[in-house]
Amino acid sequence: MIGILKKVFDVNQRQIKRMQKTVEQIDALESSIKPLTDEQLKGKTLEFKERLTKGETVDDLLPEAFAVVREAATRVLGMRPYGVQLMGGIALHEGNISEMKTGEGKTLTSTLPVYLNALTGKGVHVVTVNEYLAQRDASEMGQLHEFLGLTVGINLNSMSREEKQEAYAADITYSTNNELGFDYLRDNMVLYKEQCVQRPLHFAIIDEVDSILVDEARTPLIISGQAQKSTELYMFANAFVRTLENEKDYSFDVKTKNVMLTEDGITKAEKAFHIENLFDLKHVALLHHINQGLRAHVVMHRDTDYVVQEGEIVIVDQFTGRLMKGRRYSEGLHQAIEAKEGVEIQNESMTLATITFQNYFRMYEKLSGMTGTAKTEEEEFRNIYNMNVIVIPTNKPIIRDDRADLIFKSMEGKFNAVVEDIVNRHKKGQPVLVGTVAIETSELISKMLTRKGVRHNILNAKNHAREADIIAEAGIKGAVTIATNMAGRGTDIKLGDDVKNVGLAVIGTERHESRRIDNQLRGRAGRQGDPGVTQFYLSMEDELMRRFGSDNMKAMMDRLGMDDSQPIESKMVSRAVESAQKRVEGNNYDARKQLLQYDDVLRQQREVIYKQRQEVMESDNLRGIIEGMMKSTVERAVALHTQEEIEEDWNIKGLVDYLNTNLLQDGDVKEEELRRLAPEEMSEPIIAKLIERYNEKEKLMPEEQMREFEKVVVFRVVDTKWTEHIDAMDHLREGIHLRAYGQIDPLREYQMEGFAMFESMVASIEEEISRYIMKAEIEQNLERQEVVQGEAVHPSSDGEEAKKKPVVKGDQVGRNDLCKCGSGKKYKNCCGIVQ
Repeated sequence: MIGILKKVFDVNQRQIKRMQKTVEQIDALESSIKPLTDEQLKGKTLEFKERLTKGETVDDLLPEAFAVVREAATRVLGMRPYGVQLMGGIALHEGNISEMKTGEGKTLTSTLPVYLNALTGKGVHVVTVNEYLAQRDASEMGQLHEFLGLTVGINLNSMSREEKQEAYAADITYSTNNELGFDYLRDNMVLYKEQCVQRPLHFAIIDEVDSILVDEARTPLIISGQAQKSTELYMFANAFVRTLENEKDYSFDVKTKNVMLTEDGITKAEKAFHIENLFDLKHVALLHHINQGLRAHVVMHRDTDYVVQEGEIVIVDQFTGRLMKGRRYSEGLHQAIEAKEGVEIQNESMTLATITFQNYFRMYEKLSGMTGTAKTEEEEFRNIYNMNVIVIPTNKPIIRDDRADLIFKSMEGKFNAVVEDIVNRHKKGQPVLVGTVAIETSELISKMLTRKGVRHNILNAKNHAREADIIAEAGIKGAVTIATNMAGRGTDIKLGDDVKNVGLAVIGTERHESRRIDNQLRGRAGRQGDPGVTQFYLSMEDELMRRFGSDNMKAMMDRLGMDDSQPIESKMVSRAVESAQKRVEGNNYDARKQLLQYDDVLRQQREVIYKQRQEVMESDNLRGIIEGMMKSTVERAVALHTQEEIEEDWNIKGLVDYLNTNLLQDGDVKEEELRRLAPEEMSEPIIAKLIERYNEKEKLMPEEQMREFEKVVVFRVVDTKWTEHIDAMDHLREGIHLRAYGQIDPLREYQMEGFAMFESMVASIEEEISRYIMKAEIEQNLERQEVVQGEAVHPSSDGEEAKKKPVVKGDQVGRNDLCKCGSGKKYKNCCGIVQ
């Protein structure tokens, strides 16, 4: 163990020695930079940019650029970065995590790599945990960057799209992690490229990196919307489907399980719903509901494909016959079956887009971070984010007194001792910071202090701006501050001049399950070589103590006749606490790693869809792409209807019916012509006819309108199918652990099923786009429309995991109001039919 530690320490030492040489180079440049006038110093930025265009790299510029920032910081901010801050800046520039103790000036350190990397013009993001810190750092450090001729933007939740575009266009953008993630998701839901706000993700420096990439790693960012499938429409579709007759109104192929409306069925639907063309784009939802209603009645059979159990539809696994609880059919089929069986139709809100911080930040070309405490999570940072943790030496030696834990028999004894210690220190005028792991503990200590007449402040991570004021006052003589879970990170506790000789006392009321959080609390005292003392109080009734079996210790204390007022200081107990913490940290890391493995399945799919969506948005002509989709659709249809080995068993009539209903017109493809061909030859004449029909459609309108029509169809279909797919993946993930297959790895099962569902969605997208391109009437006033109005669901500020699927209501339109689509009809007679 000692050997491993030595090895790790040596690696860190080697890095520090290497960086020390660069610091010496920067120091050597000071004599040539210092005499420059302000204008000459500012001119360096243009000079650096020109040198980059001529082939130099940012690594080549580092010593000189850092020397320029150091001189500018001295002039503008009155702060000159120390050598250790230059080291921290080098580590950040190299895409690592700089572990710098509290008070070592992380914010100033960040300006060095931020300036250097912003010279490329690709944009640098400085990420903070809350908007107060983003605004503070943008305004304070922004002065320095603007002095050197760079632009600085701040990205806030309340901003308009135009303001966000301006913020992201700046050389340096300050933002919270939440806002960056939501903007990325929103950018991949827009319909015109001019609506995007973010540029490609180049370089980010994350402040309090452990908080964002470890503590919040499992919190998904979700953009949610109310699914537009109103239960009413399922009921209407269900009632209509009940009136249909087999063979006359719809055809059903038993082998392929394919069911579709015939020409008679289509006419019947148009009469029933008072519409002219069922294949019109504005009736997409209605047609979808009718098709799913048909599948529910004709293809899906009760007690074979599903059972009705306790008022819910439960799917039956076709291979094992087991019930697949927690799984739902996608694309609205589940709701259609619910309507058929007369059970409650679950019209839940829909996840339109989702991403975790783990996957968002891994998309940056280069990522780095700063924190006072990262070494304990080094393995996670290296394995998941490919970042090394470099411990930067402090500017002055730490002289803080970290005392051994005091262990009490009961909580009551512990809290009495804590309050007594606070009162004694308060009397001497020493400022005290009390750290708790729960709000209830804060309130209990607050009540006990009030009874003793001690004035104090409480911090509960609710009001960030007020929080900074309280933290700023926490170092004055006689101040007592109670903080829950180290609220107030990002703001330093500066000691008053009259207490410089005693320093801050930090009192921990119990050990957190993570050593890192304990270290953050300790690190509040003894900044920049100040004196200070830290003391943790534990009891045998604390949760962490109970976890590793404190009963034996309690029995020993009883045998020794120790009462509540007598603590023990035991290295054995302290070691046991630390090993319990390591176990918990290991479990938490495993959970985050597993989450990432599950999330990676959706990440790969998301990247495919978002990349293709981007290509569609930027393309001027989608015709080639759509022809490719038609070709795939035809080939799949041919394969499906000719899969039998014996030619007599091929369902050529079914194939012709499918083509005429979905893609072509009656008579375009004849049964007898196809029967003369082998399956691999059938697709060619069908595709040729499709392209002929496509050309005819093109002649009916100006080319510009045809190109926009293609985009309208593609966006509508892709966005609808993708949001339904996310929903289905969500249900799959929730249900996968409920499957009692035994000996089956749920992750592997999720990967396989998720991939199959994705392939099925892609086929469905291609088929639906082909159908609408060939069958839909083209309107004059074409406009791309969002499938669902989305709204960001913010994770709660106190770090609780965001609740999945919050219901988000859109604007309500009255049944008798004029329809928003501009048709001039009442809503109930227009789009109200399909919503």
